[in-house]
Amino acid sequence: MSTSLLKAFVATAVKAARRAAREITRAANDRDLLCIEDKAANDFVTSADRAAEEAIVNELRYAYPHHAILTEEAGRIGNPKSDYLWIVDPIDGTTNFIHGLPQYAVSIGLTYRGEIIAAVVYDVAKNELFTAAKGQGAYLDNRRIRVSETNEMRRALIGTGFPFRRGDDFNGYLERFRRVAERAAGLRRPGSAALDLAWVACGRYDGFWEQNLKPWDICAGVLLVLEAGGLITDLKGGEDWFSGSICCGNPKIFGQLLPLVGDFEKKADADETAEAAEGADAAVADEKPAAKRRTLTAKKVEATDDEAAESAETPRKARKPVKAEKAEKAQKPGKKDIKKSTKRKADAE
Repeated sequence: MSTSLLKAFVATAVKAARRAAREITRAANDRDLLCIEDKAANDFVTSADRAAEEAIVNELRYAYPHHAILTEEAGRIGNPKSDYLWIVDPIDGTTNFIHGLPQYAVSIGLTYRGEIIAAVVYDVAKNELFTAAKGQGAYLDNRRIRVSETNEMRRALIGTGFPFRRGDDFNGYLERFRRVAERAAGLRRPGSAALDLAWVACGRYDGFWEQNLKPWDICAGVLLVLEAGGLITDLKGGEDWFSGSICCGNPKIFGQLLPLVGDFEKKADADETAEAAEGADAAVADEKPAAKRRTLTAKKVEATDDEAAESAETPRKARKPVKAEKAEKAQKPGKKDIKKSTKRKADAE
């Protein structure tokens, strides 16, 4: 897919997000007039959600009338046979929005044959715009972003989301929470998965996990993390992100976080697996000097063995007895004897 086409998709999503933001801001200034409905226990929809969603759908339909759209409130609409599917959450963090807590966002992602290719997450209250296109990197207000470089869990700030629906696995979540809290520098739960993922992408969080999410909560955020250099899987280590349970982070922290929160068969070994993952980097770092020491020691031993062998193979020079040496010296004529002999020979002639 061409770069120009991907840029066009992102530009359309940005335009739709800004139109939705105007509706959200107008409603935020008059929260007393909000019409709030219960969709389910602890799950709400407001008149602002509906107005923002309508603004987004109108913009997308105008630009791409043959595309399909999946929204939180209206469900799937548009061409059912289209390879393109826009996945939209008009306000991710509705409960925060209702209470005036400035942590909510517009989330718009585009998939092509099931693969996420464009993403926009717009933090309305802070006016921060996160964008990404497949193979083109991730950006915050047109500035390239990358995941953090934290490599130790004890220094990591981890984001998460609490279970809140009836029937959620509260006990299982609390066990995961305990394992992470015992090891990480801190845990945060602001209440918007779309922004949580965007914050992993720009390095504010070192990792994040949550269960029971919907496709519109995470579609755009998944691409942001991947394009920013992060890793993301479902809680079984696969790529079924839309299952709703995800774990992500920078490459170093992700490898330590997944064993703590993952949905594996041998849950009893999670602590041991996590500790092994935490110590892997330190072991690799320690292995190099240790190997160097072993090499130097081996060379010293080898040199010592060679010297010993050479010494053993070379026999000592035999030393003559003292008396034999004196007798030999006595037999050899000295310089004075040679001079006297020469003089006598000359006189005789």
